[in-house]
Amino acid sequence: MADISAQVVKALRDKTSAGMMDCKKALQECDGVEEKAIAWLRQKGLAKAQKRAGRATSQGIIGSYVHSTGKIGVMVELQCETDFVAKNEGFQELAKNLAMQIAATNPLCLDKENVPAEVLEKERQIYREQAIDEGKPKNMLDKIVEGKISKFYKEICLLDQPYIRDDKRSVRDIINDQIAVIGENIQVGRFVRLVLGEDGEE
Repeated sequence: MADISAQVVKALRDKTSAGMMDCKKALQECDGVEEKAIAWLRQKGLAKAQKRAGRATSQGIIGSYVHSTGKIGVMVELQCETDFVAKNEGFQELAKNLAMQIAATNPLCLDKENVPAEVLEKERQIYREQAIDEGKPKNMLDKIVEGKISKFYKEICLLDQPYIRDDKRSVRDIINDQIAVIGENIQVGRFVRLVLGEDGEE
């Protein structure tokens, strides 16, 4: 097992916000290779997040963000299990970052389960007609349409969107990271995005 210095452990902690012992174990498991240790922590974090997914989230905060122009504002409800976590700095920062995400990307809904059926059907029809106009084979139409629907989800569903600060990861991934660090279930509740002079409520 690799001999891991405290300095290397601290560097990993600063990058991931994971606990010191978790960082040390990750580095030991990955022979001191930081990139592998980060991946190891994320994998463990996802497993923890799945275990906690069913736990009640009756506490939390309202995160907010107003753009520097003063013309776009967002409020988002971020839920957790205890008031102690609601006061946690990392949790509060997550709420603000989610509000900034919503301000920048204007999601239609939280996840694909919340996409209105009529919106989905309209998009499917548009994609099908486009594929036909492009002369795509009839036996490929369904596959083409579903591929475009998957991309559509990433545009309009908050949890499926690429995170604005790291577009290789989704908003869901960022939340799962925080669940792994904090040790509680975290859920996004309601959100509202207001644009000056427009009916921008979600």
